[in-house]
Amino acid sequence: MPFKETLKDKLKGRLQEKISEEQLAKLPSGYQKIGDIIVLNLPIKFNNFKKEIGQAVLEICKNIKVRTVCNKFGEIKGQFREPQIEVIAGEQNTLTIHTENNCKFKFDVRKVMFAKGNLSERIRIARQVKKNEIIIDMFAGIGYFTIPIGKIAKPQKIYSIELNPVSFNFLKENIKINHINNVEAINGDCREEIEKLLKIGNKADRIIMGYLPHQREFLPWAFKIIKKKGILHYEDLINNDKEKEDIERVVKEIGEVARNFGFKIKLLLAKKVKSYKPKVDHYVFDVLVF
Repeated sequence: MPFKETLKDKLKGRLQEKISEEQLAKLPSGYQKIGDIIVLNLPIKFNNFKKEIGQAVLEICKNIKVRTVCNKFGEIKGQFREPQIEVIAGEQNTLTIHTENNCKFKFDVRKVMFAKGNLSERIRIARQVKKNEIIIDMFAGIGYFTIPIGKIAKPQKIYSIELNPVSFNFLKENIKINHINNVEAINGDCREEIEKLLKIGNKADRIIMGYLPHQREFLPWAFKIIKKKGILHYEDLINNDKEKEDIERVVKEIGEVARNFGFKIKLLLAKKVKSYKPKVDHYVFDVLVF
């Protein structure tokens, strides 16, 4: 936070004459700052006051170079995981550049999802990569994993595959503004593009499958192109009421696909990334393939 008091404390002082005590008590305590844009997640009950709240947040955050305040008004939707975000104060332009760990991500917050909660995971994987590795980032997005890997690890080659044309254009832009020269960005379905890579003899030392919630159907293509002793980073959802059973289920599912291609697997790590929704967590599985 850029100030000692919480956002709720600051907002109460500015809005106490406009909304009830009950509503003041339910104001958000924090926010997400992406580049020079603030994103709030206001309950529906604040719909009649969201512009006033947005303007107050804009004034509160003026010292940390914020020009726009947005509100997330619905769940991420569609094949391309599109956010439902609206501007409630400041400039209407929602194109920004977000910087983390010396990596720049340029994108439009109204068109592309960006999960700040995955920050540690992006860096953790990048630090595992060796210089001579060939990487396939199967759902590259705007370069969530590709950019940190390219900047931090500098592997031999990264094939970054993204189907969404909007995200793909930002991926290309982010490769450029981060001055990375070992990435081949590919706009297409990763299943079809992996078949093309196989025809020219390419194999991967490490495969990243950073897409939720339905990536199980793509596992056969990962095993088609991974090298012996390769590493697979696979993400799935785990019910936290039956964590152990769900982890075993995911490992079993990966192992069954692996056997179809003559491989065995060894679980190296099963780690919670963040909460996905009530009682469901987003997990990453590091898997050795041999």
